[in-house]
Amino acid sequence: MDKKKAKHTGISVLYNLPENWSDETAFSFDHLSELVLQLHDSAYSATVKAINRFATVRNYVIGFYIVEYEQHGNDRAKYGDRLLKRLAERVNRRGINETILYSCRKFYLIYPQIYSYLTGNIYATALHNSVISPTASGKSLAISPTASEKLEISPTASDKFISPADKLISQLSFSHLVEIMTVGDPLARFFYETECIRCCWSVKELRRQISSNLYFRAGVSKNPQLLIDRTEKNNLPALTIRDPFSFEFLGLRPEAFTESDLENALITHLQEFLLEMGKGFCFEARQKRMIIDDEYYFADLVFYNRILHCNVIIELKDDEFRHADLSQLNAYVSYFRENEMNQGDNPPVGILLCTRKGDKMVEYALAGMDNNLFVSTYMLSLPDKKTLQDFLLKEISK
Repeated sequence: MDKKKAKHTGISVLYNLPENWSDETAFSFDHLSELVLQLHDSAYSATVKAINRFATVRNYVIGFYIVEYEQHGNDRAKYGDRLLKRLAERVNRRGINETILYSCRKFYLIYPQIYSYLTGNIYATALHNSVISPTASGKSLAISPTASEKLEISPTASDKFISPADKLISQLSFSHLVEIMTVGDPLARFFYETECIRCCWSVKELRRQISSNLYFRAGVSKNPQLLIDRTEKNNLPALTIRDPFSFEFLGLRPEAFTESDLENALITHLQEFLLEMGKGFCFEARQKRMIIDDEYYFADLVFYNRILHCNVIIELKDDEFRHADLSQLNAYVSYFRENEMNQGDNPPVGILLCTRKGDKMVEYALAGMDNNLFVSTYMLSLPDKKTLQDFLLKEISK
């Protein structure tokens, strides 16, 4: 069959046609069913993406109109703080309410870079004369000085930390952007925008990562250049080990749990655990049995990273780091290197998860070891606001 591509109104769909339509074996009912299903799924996916992009643009322009009215409306004093509520009542359309109007306004104020994208993009053409038309104040879609002055840009923010508008519109839904807009720091917003696009997070997962303060846990807030390097090199495979991991989704009490409790809870919440681990992890085994010198040993959890093409062995501890634990993990990784590696695999990696660690002890314990070993901590509950504030003040004073 010939593979052809149909292009119409900006949608590209691959489809197969038989070389000889009269040949009954070339175009069967099974082929027909497959082609219809393929075309439907492809068109549906393209339609959903197009609708999401158009909705994002619509919401941005709605925000523009609201801000313009607040600055230039001849009867704006009449509505004051009740503007959005009264506007939602007057419009009276499904999907338009006070909450969404507030988000639209905020969206316009936080992302001025979308203006230049809209004015030279197909979406601007599609909305020409009906949406991006001159307003009552005689202005076309633009970022007014008053609006720009309202943007909360931190002293550390620069052009390097501004996500391109086309990526925001094409790769993030408005629901994702609403979650990201809850973050006040522009550098932190850029971090979540970048990670959300790179890791393809759902809205639920994005919300969880923001709630668990991934920005601070990843250490990027202390080294902004690390984020730039990571963004520029995101096409290169690399294993990023978080420290600490956030296991608040397990529901375990920090004062009373065992290694067995932790392992069982991680297996029960395997989907959340995989998302916390990062991109490319596939679960392979728990309590993986190994025979060394006629004795049985068991690795707690074994994963395979399909991006790095290597096994990842995880050992769980319910206490602080001890150097003997690392020796045990090193033996397990060496066993996998010798007995479990397949052709094309990279050397295995070992991760030790504990509740606390001393950086110097970890450094000394890792010295001289040839295997790829990492020691990381985990939290069973998120720190309270005061604890986080104290941590940030401590980091700033360094």
